[in-house]
Formats: sequence, C-alpha cells, structure tokens
Amino acid sequence: MNKIIYLSSFVALSLLALPVAAQNYPTRAVRLVVPSSPGGGTDISARILAPQLTQFLGQQVVVENRPGAGTMIGGEAVARAAPDGYTLLMGISTLAINPAMYKKVPYDALKDLAPISQAVALSNVLVVHPSLPAKSVKEFVALVKPRPGQINFASAGVGTSPHLSMELFLVMTGLKMLHVPYKGSGPGVTDLIAGHVPVMMPNMLSAQPHIKSGRLRALGVTGSKRAPGAENIPTIAEAGVPGYEAVQWYGVLAPAATPRDIIVKLHTGVVRALQNPEVRQRLLNDGAEPVGSSPEEFAAYLRSETAKWAKVIQAAGIKPE
Repeated sequence: MNKIIYLSSFVALSLLALPVAAQNYPTRAVRLVVPSSPGGGTDISARILAPQLTQFLGQQVVVENRPGAGTMIGGEAVARAAPDGYTLLMGISTLAINPAMYKKVPYDALKDLAPISQAVALSNVLVVHPSLPAKSVKEFVALVKPRPGQINFASAGVGTSPHLSMELFLVMTGLKMLHVPYKGSGPGVTDLIAGHVPVMMPNMLSAQPHIKSGRLRALGVTGSKRAPGAENIPTIAEAGVPGYEAVQWYGVLAPAATPRDIIVKLHTGVVRALQNPEVRQRLLNDGAEPVGSSPEEFAAYLRSETAKWAKVIQAAGIKPE
C-alpha cells in the first residue's frame, strides 16, 4: 500500500498565492457524496474526513449517500454537478472497474472528474460466519472445492471491489461459488453477521470491528502485506494462494472543470485531515492506511487501476452488463 504523503512544498507555495475565488470559498455547505449505502468503508471514510474538512473549510461538509447502479448513481451526480467545489465525491475503486463491467457508464471518470487526493488504501478480507467450519484459507478451499455452486458469497454489488476480489480468488483457486450482490458493504456485512450468507470479502474498515468482536472469522487479507491493526491475519498469498493481490481505495474528486485553486485548497484540507493523529490512528486501527496523494498522483493511479481491472475482468470471464 501507499504510504502517507505529507503536504508538499508545491501545495504550501500554492496556498500563499491563492486567487480571491479560493480565498472566499466556501461560503456555504459542501456536499460529499458517498456512492454506496451507509456502513460500508466508503461511508466510514467519508464520515471520518468530513468533520476535519468542516473545520478546515469553515463550512459544514455534509455526507450524502447516493447508492445504486454499481456506485454510478452517486458518481454521475457529481460528474454532472456544477464545478464550483460544493459537490464532491468520495470515490471508490469502482471508478476504475465500471468501464470494463458495464456496456454503458453515464460518465467518464478519467475525463468528467477531477482527482483531489487518494485518501485511503486498504485490503479487503476474506471473512466467514463462525458457523462455517473453516479456520484458514486452505481449509476454506478444501471445504468449497467438493461443493461447486453450493456455497454463497456476498458482495457490495456487482463489479465492486469485494465482488471482483472474490472472483479473482475463485479464478486462482478453481472454486465455484454463487454470488449474492448487496447494495453496499454495510447490508452485506449485516447479513453475514446474521448468518444469512456464509462468506464475504468486505474491506477492512467494514469488517475489522466484527472480526475483533468475534462475530466474523478472518481467513486472509487481499493485499500484498498484512493490514495495519490486523497483523495476526495472514495475506491470502501467504496463506495458500501465491501471487494473489487486490487492494481497495477511496479518494476525493470534484467535477472536472472545478477551478485549480479550489482543487488545491480541497487537497490541502484532505491531506491535513489525514495527518490528524486521531484520524490517522483510527484508520490504522481498522486496517486502513492514510494516503494523501497529490491530484496528479491520484489521476495517474486512477488510470493504472482502470487498465489493471479491465485485464482482471477479462481473465475472470465476467461479461459487461
């Protein structure tokens, strides 16, 4: 995962010469649109950042959940909003996934959105309900393999990171399971805890509190290294599936034509929020890593992720919807 990038001299110098527009911005509340249901990692990240951004900007930053259509409803709402800095998106990995997952996406994330900063990088985690008799990745594979199509797994929705992370796992292990998509990680995790579905690969922010409480059993994290705050959970690669890796991320974006000076001001606010010791420790405790990249770095990362997941979707044989 990326390490946190501290406030650059570029941003510091830019702040000294901010045009009047950015100096006056904002004069009213700012919406931070979350394109998924409450309770998931995107929502949690947004609600951790919002109070810090409110303090920095001097105006209320209001989190607004706009779930549905593989996060495209919320994404389109921001892509089509006025480029004035008053409507922002807490973007998620699906921005890079959807172009290969759907025949028609109502916006082009690379053209219609302006990256501000990647905020968080985190693993998903393979978790099972405690009633499932598997206590390791190898035991899970041994349990599922002779039962093709008989065991369900939940996801945050078709084409989401939890879905594709699981599909990649199935391809690499030769397993066959039934996919049960939910409208976000929150509802999926709720049903997993209740025992209505036995398996899921949610992000660490959604799963870690329930892993710590014993309501879910973690078998392995999806990243290339063990997650912060959960060093006792092995990576899936080291637990029996060599070469496996899938990382989820969240970041703040604005409509494409948002003035540069406003982008710089918002970037500074996001990075300062991520540098806050309480925010940083809370994210680390829940298995997530603060990032704080520049707009240019986030844009380059979005392009690379779009290319990566197009290849994964093709390899998994997932057809665009």
